Formats: sequence, structure tokens, C-alpha cells
Amino acid sequence: MSEQTTETTVRDDPPPSMVERMTLILDAFNGRSARLTLEDVARHTRLPRSTAHRILDQLVRQSWLEHNSYGYALGRRALGLGGQDRGHGKLREAAAPLLHELQITTGLVAHLAVLDGSEIFYLDKVGGRFASSVPSRVGGRAPAHSTALGKAILAWLEPEEVDEKTGGGLSRLTSRTIGELGTLHQELYRVRQRRGLAFERGESVPNIACVAAAVRGPEGPVASISLVGTLNTPLEKVAPLVASAAREIAQTLFPGTGSPRRAPGRAPRSRSAAVQESGTWSAETMNRLLALDGRGDWM
Repeated sequence: MSEQTTETTVRDDPPPSMVERMTLILDAFNGRSARLTLEDVARHTRLPRSTAHRILDQLVRQSWLEHNSYGYALGRRALGLGGQDRGHGKLREAAAPLLHELQITTGLVAHLAVLDGSEIFYLDKVGGRFASSVPSRVGGRAPAHSTALGKAILAWLEPEEVDEKTGGGLSRLTSRTIGELGTLHQELYRVRQRRGLAFERGESVPNIACVAAAVRGPEGPVASISLVGTLNTPLEKVAPLVASAAREIAQTLFPGTGSPRRAPGRAPRSRSAAVQESGTWSAETMNRLLALDGRGDWM
């Protein structure tokens, strides 16, 4: 009797199809941390661990997901990159350990993004519980001028290139968004004066603040990383961690290539200046950098 009941139950409640299972797994990465462990996926999808592992392996082989020691993440197909990876895989691999270190050290949400025209394209997002409060997603986009991630990259481009990428028009997402090209260039100048640190508070999303730094190669910026918190988060205290992580990623991607391209319109640095920039930043140094605009305004 019990065996017959069990068989009936199985027939009445069949497991989802392979397509449904794959969809469940891919959906687990939407709106959550960009990297999930096998246990995370099994918990979110309620699939048996062995089933989840088998499907994950197939998705990795087909480039819908990627896998490394930090877990599973959306792959180039899921990001809409198709066969045009453009080096994003190597970039994500180099940045992953640094993003995790930043997130664990600070408890904030860490991002990795690249510039695509006038927008930033999110390649990675690492965060804990606060991550669900940050509306960014891997594969998502945002206007570069409204984000610290975007400003960190734009600051190292020639002014004419910035004008070309923005198309001369800046959309406003909030009341704090920079809406004029001249104001944007002033802000990018301040970013360079802060040794590449870019800040924004409520410019892209209300009640969200961010600090970012570009990952710079010998030919210019290739990406940027950031830490995200609330408007009350003292981002100036974690800013040196972001700058240091960006430099470390650049060293991993471009070993032995020397100094990155200098800032637009700026003379080559002296050796002493280069050594000073790569060193540890004191509280006094940070205070001077964050007050460079004469108002102590670190945005």
C-alpha cells in the first residue's frame, strides 16, 4: 500500500525538465551576489546537490557560467558577450580574489565594471546581505557619468574622448547626477587630483554611495572596481583599499609593463612621485586629497 502511494506521488509530482532546472539555476544569480557556491545554488533552487552540480558543469562547459575557487558566476553567454570575450574572462579572474577580499574586509558590496561607449557594463558583483539593496546586476549597465565606476575610468581619457563617448549630453538619474559636460570635466579633474579616486553619493541611485578606482594598463584604463554603501558609509576610510586593489589587479594583468599611461595633459611623474603614489596612504594624505576642491567635499 505504501509502495503504491509512493509511486503515485512520484508520477503526480514529476521533477522539472532539464530546461526548467537550468532556468532555476541561472535565475539564482539574478538579484543576488554574482558568485554562488554549489551549496548556494542547491539552496536557492531546492534541487538535489548532485543534480545541481551536474547541471552547473554543463552550463560551465557551454560558457553560460564560469567556475573558479570563488564559486560560480555568469559566463560570457549569459552576459551577452557571445564569442566576443574581449579579455573580460581574464579581467574577472584577476579581479575576483581582490573583490572578495574587499567585501570581506569592509562588509560592503564590491563591483567590477568596464566602459562600453557612454555606459559602464557590470562584470562582477560581490556582496553579502546588503547586495540585494544595491540594484546593480552582473550584465547590467548604467550611465558612466553618474557612477563612481564610470568617472574613475573617464578621468584617464583625453577630454575629447570623454566628449565623444558622452555625445555631449548627460542624462540625469537623480537630482544629484551631473548634468553638464563642463561640470563633469571639473569632477574628472578632481578624480585625477585624488590619485584616481572617484566618489558619488546618490548620483546614480538615491541613498547609495560609492568609491571607485580604475584598473590602468600601459595603454590606459581597462576597467574599474568599487565599494558601495549607504549615504552614511564613511567611504573615505576604505578608499585606499580600493586604490590598492585596483593597482594589484593591474599588476596581475600587466606584469612587468611599467607605469600606466599618464593622466591627460599631465607631464610624466618623477620617480619619487611614483614611489610615493604606490605607498601606504596616511590619514593626513587622505584628508588632503579629499579636500582638494577647497570645500572638503569628497564627492
